[in-house]
Amino acid sequence: MVVRCSCGRVEFEAKGMPILTSACYCDDCQRASRELESLPGAPRLLGEDGGTSYVLYRKDKVAFPKGKELLRDYRLEGEPFTKRAVASCCNSAMYLEYEKGHWFSLYRDRCVGPIPPVQMRLQTRFKPEAAVLPKDAPAFKAFPPRFIVRLLWARLAMLLGR
Repeated sequence: MVVRCSCGRVEFEAKGMPILTSACYCDDCQRASRELESLPGAPRLLGEDGGTSYVLYRKDKVAFPKGKELLRDYRLEGEPFTKRAVASCCNSAMYLEYEKGHWFSLYRDRCVGPIPPVQMRLQTRFKPEAAVLPKDAPAFKAFPPRFIVRLLWARLAMLLGR
């Protein structure tokens, strides 16, 4: 899968199958998406339902062949281990990274080509009050065990070199 900023100067590749695809409704994702969308020329991140959609890939499956030097970190105040990467050329948010984790949460809207559908909606207890969630995937008020298991399984596969 190719991931590209809106002007095309930053591009990277995610190889193989993603860990999962999700939409997150937590307060931090909503706040960060609103802040990132307010940057000059930045594309939209928040869905109409208040969620931010991601495609999660193991870090060892992502390569940065073009424009990595244009990425800059963006952090919300009070988030010491989570950063978002923004293409400085066009203010496109590219991914979210939990620095102690083994995966990147790629912004789904930056993905080019066939993109897997959202598999789960997370942290829905924080969704905007008036928002109506699509019925295309299961919705969870928190992080469900199957989400954690998928991350752990990906970590194990990474450690085993698979």
